[in-house]
Amino acid sequence: MLRKLAAYERQNQLDVALQEIGKIERTLFMLDWLENPDLRRRCHAGLNNSEQRHALTQAIYTFRQGRIIDRSHEAQQYRASGLNLVIAAIVYWNTIYMDAAAQHLRSTSVAVPDDLLAHTSPVGWEHIAFSGDFLWDRAAASAGRKALNLPPDSRAA
Repeated sequence: MLRKLAAYERQNQLDVALQEIGKIERTLFMLDWLENPDLRRRCHAGLNNSEQRHALTQAIYTFRQGRIIDRSHEAQQYRASGLNLVIAAIVYWNTIYMDAAAQHLRSTSVAVPDDLLAHTSPVGWEHIAFSGDFLWDRAAASAGRKALNLPPDSRAA
């Protein structure tokens, strides 16, 4: 609605009023931001998660330098959907392994508080090699989960 109002050559009273209300809202939010460390922490956490997902998207899509160059809208949608599917698979895979690691630590009597687990993110990809090739036959033959990467003196549960 604001874009349509801003597109008019002459500003009307409603457009001016909505702009002023927006300025007031932005000022109130900035004051809350400055006063409230918890709000700043929550906003930074959300921003960090978004930036981490964006960085994962860039890492996956490095082959095309992070650009979808298909010309047709349908091909662009297929490529974007495929990219989201790969990201979802990585997050799912990481979540399973993070849960296995937490369960292993709890089975060895190491305290793993749930409030600290809430601050972990399954979007990491440092352990994944993006070669662009995936051998489905080999993956199907070795179906199952790989063991946790543990120090030599401990064993996975």
